Amino acid sequence: MEQHTAVAEHGAQVKVTFTTTEEDIQLPEGKRQLLVPADIRRYGLSRILNSESMLDTASIPFDFLVNGSFLHTSLEDYLKANGLSIESSITLQYVRSLIPPVYEASFEHDDWVSAVDVLSATSAAGRWSGDSFQRGQDRILSASYDGLLRIWSASGHVIATSPSGSHGGHTASIRAAKFLSSTQIASAGMDRTVRVWKYSEHSSAGGDHVSGDLKPTLELYGHAGSIDSLEVDGQSKRMLTASADGAVGFWTTSKTTAPEPDATLLPGAHTSKRRKVSSSVTTAQRGPLAMMNIHSAPASAAVFDPRDRTVAYSVSQDHTVRTIDLTTNVVVSTLTTSHPLLSLCALARSSSSAPLLAAGTSARHVTLVDPRSSATTTSVMTLRGHTNKVVGLAPSPDNEYSLVSASHDGTCRVWDLRSVRPATKDEGLGSVSEPVYVIDRESRQGSKKKATAAGDGCKVFSVAWDKLGIFSAGEDKKIQINRGKDVAV
Repeated sequence: MEQHTAVAEHGAQVKVTFTTTEEDIQLPEGKRQLLVPADIRRYGLSRILNSESMLDTASIPFDFLVNGSFLHTSLEDYLKANGLSIESSITLQYVRSLIPPVYEASFEHDDWVSAVDVLSATSAAGRWSGDSFQRGQDRILSASYDGLLRIWSASGHVIATSPSGSHGGHTASIRAAKFLSSTQIASAGMDRTVRVWKYSEHSSAGGDHVSGDLKPTLELYGHAGSIDSLEVDGQSKRMLTASADGAVGFWTTSKTTAPEPDATLLPGAHTSKRRKVSSSVTTAQRGPLAMMNIHSAPASAAVFDPRDRTVAYSVSQDHTVRTIDLTTNVVVSTLTTSHPLLSLCALARSSSSAPLLAAGTSARHVTLVDPRSSATTTSVMTLRGHTNKVVGLAPSPDNEYSLVSASHDGTCRVWDLRSVRPATKDEGLGSVSEPVYVIDRESRQGSKKKATAAGDGCKVFSVAWDKLGIFSAGEDKKIQINRGKDVAV
């Protein structure tokens, strides 16, 4: 048969082989090879897979990878762009589509919003809450540079606000906050403290209005600098902090098992007796289970291993990723990267006992590393696309392949690690992935007109990804919510 190389003839077909790594949507052996129209695109391929003669599934939107890159054109155009014959056979890896994160709402604050977290039936804190979490009562937690925490309903109503510094709250800007459960919250900030709060809600007589209270129950002292990152595990009642003092703190939320604090770090320790004041009268004050001075520059973030809570990982502006044994509080391995590291998240992998660590850098990219000391190369993959430093990361709640990043370039970017290409000579060694979606900040006027590519100059400080959506917080004094919308196959 004559080889056609440039443009396919009318009615031409291409032989494709469908593959997937997702066990629940595997095709039977005899259905994996098929002749399809050369001008077919993702939409048509997705319809074929969902058809009665193939998977016979409810309309699942699929994307297709060819040699590690998503197919964005017709098969005919792909063959032409790669100098291939129309008679070439193509292997298509099909994966469930990442739904476009469409702008839904913004929650207004009085100051920059430094952190955001979500409580839902599918969030970690929702699962830690057990039966005490009431389905349908999703909550959003925000922390602000004004030193206040706020609890929001999913519809954007403020249910509770934390007390000010003179009434037991933070005495400086809050940098991080997390739900421990539906009734407990932790926060940390520039006043060098970690604070644990009891959260309760009350409904009006008619049940149409909900209000809440945030009561400080524990103040934790141990760091000598601003605490810029907080990680919690509600099940074990343990927390990790990373501080500008270069230390990683390991804490418990239990008053009875937490050690006494270093008296020199308590409020008023260096004032005269006559002027000495305490930050609160009734709140218990405690110290860390361990304070690990392991970095030679500010520690940026610390996280628990997703499967083994006796292991932690930390990153720092000293360019290193460190693995910590929390049973001995000893660093068991150190990986050195090329740039200062500013953020961290751990991606659990079904194919490995060790997670994949994603670290945001000051060099405008995300580097993925294997934390195992036996790893022969430090960087597994580089995520490129941001135009300023990457200060926030969160894994997908749906799969092990996706994550979202937040940057001072004013955007959040969604990544799919299944889409990779070899690095160019200028990019160095390894593989490169580029964002699937870019989430801009909405304009300062709150219109739905997209901001500029640079994010309208509004730095994004924090991002959380839940099945409810992607929640981001920034310099524009807003929590922004982007939610995946159904797409037709």
